[in-house]
Amino acid sequence: MITEEDRFRDHLKKKGLKFTSERKLILKEVFSSHKHFDVEELFGRLRKKDRAISRATIYRTLPLLIESGLIREALRCRDRFYYEHVFGHPHHDHLLCIGCGKVIEFRDERLEKLQNEVCKKYGFELIEHRLGIKGYCKKCQKKISKST
Repeated sequence: MITEEDRFRDHLKKKGLKFTSERKLILKEVFSSHKHFDVEELFGRLRKKDRAISRATIYRTLPLLIESGLIREALRCRDRFYYEHVFGHPHHDHLLCIGCGKVIEFRDERLEKLQNEVCKKYGFELIEHRLGIKGYCKKCQKKISKST
C-alpha cells in the first residue's frame, strides 16, 4: 500500500525536485490532523513544535502537495484559503459558517447522482466537483436572532 510520503516522494522525483527535510515536516504536520487548515494555522502548528520552517516554504510546498493529489483547496472564506488532505479519504462536500468559521463535512448520494445526471445530459466528463455552502450554523443563527 502506498503511503502519502511515498506518493509525495514520487511526485517530487518526477518533477526533478528533492524530498527535503522541510517538505517532510510539512507533509507530516498536514497529515497529523484531520482538520481543515490555512497557511497561518499550519505555520503556527509547526512553530509550536520548534520547527524552523518559513511561510515561504509552506507556500511553495502546498502547490506540490495539491499537484500530487494529497491535499486540495477545500474552502475560501474572507480571502483565506483552507486546505484538507484527501489522500485515502472519500469525497465529501462542505457547509461553512460565515459567523464562526465552523466547517461541517457531509456526503449525500442524491447530490452525487444528480451531478452525474447533469454531466451525462450535457455530454460532460466529470473530473472533480466541489460543493461549498456558506451560511450560518445553528449557534450563530441564535446569536443573530437575539441581536435583532
